[in-house]
Amino acid sequence: MRADELDPEIAAVVDEIAALGLPEWHELSVDAARRVEDEVFSGDPEPPVADVRDLAFDGPHGEVPVRVYRPEAAIDESTPPTRTLVHFHGGGWTLGTLDAIDGPCRELATRADAVVVSVDYRLAPEQPFPVAVDEAAAAVAWGARNAATFGGDPERLGVSGTSAGGTLALAAALHAREFGGDSAGEEPDGTDSPAIAGQFLLYPIAGRDFETDSYRENADGPLLTRADMRWFFDQYLRSPVDARNPFAVPLRAADLGALPPATVVTAGFDPLRDDGVALAERFDREGTPVEHRHYPAMAHGFCSLADRVDAAEAALSAVAGDVRERL
Repeated sequence: MRADELDPEIAAVVDEIAALGLPEWHELSVDAARRVEDEVFSGDPEPPVADVRDLAFDGPHGEVPVRVYRPEAAIDESTPPTRTLVHFHGGGWTLGTLDAIDGPCRELATRADAVVVSVDYRLAPEQPFPVAVDEAAAAVAWGARNAATFGGDPERLGVSGTSAGGTLALAAALHAREFGGDSAGEEPDGTDSPAIAGQFLLYPIAGRDFETDSYRENADGPLLTRADMRWFFDQYLRSPVDARNPFAVPLRAADLGALPPATVVTAGFDPLRDDGVALAERFDREGTPVEHRHYPAMAHGFCSLADRVDAAEAALSAVAGDVRERL
């Protein structure tokens, strides 16, 4: 499941980050980690898209900022509405901003010809589980209600996310299956939550077993370590009881069938690899259509490096192709 060596292009990026002399995430305070994440991973606004707007909606815990990316097709009144993708950033439910995920959202909007709604959900430890899950479900419902305003089609709605954001995307799909209109995803008129037509999960946090082969092989990284993941879970979960909740740890779900068709991306040099593999296998076994895209020589977070790493560019293009096909 892992190549003999890290891909040379991503290895060069890892070396550049190491040269910055930054401690690992778990060695920093939450505030310092957030500043570092924003400084290191926020880049230039590329590629260009037709329109970008910073908005917000009233969620179950207060105002939720969103950034909406519209491709040319979404603002051309002569074309039919295009697909809509609600996206959740990574960062272990503790870090992450709209700016840090700006590049990948622009790439998805352009490559998939989709309206992308990027969600700035509340972060732990100030707002632990299940706040982010509540806001993820509410964001999907809001995106569906307003898709037509942005030139999107509410009937062609998907969810996507990286790392912890992939977990939230899956949690939103589980929420829609389990609760319909009975909780945070309820429409104002009391009807059920919108149907989700696809879920696109990039190296999601699916389990919490720190002794898998991938956790042992990649305990010291690169880019994400086992100690980092323990720290992120410590910030996010209120107690050991939460660790058994499938909305926090999806592999705890009794049944992962009857969910929207999924794409699961995994990387060989990622501590989360085996959890992602197990998730894809359970989807397949339990009746959820799945496309598992595995990259043996890549590391966690690699799809954000599409401008520098050929395999990342190919992976992002493949995911965008899945979005176009399913939505």
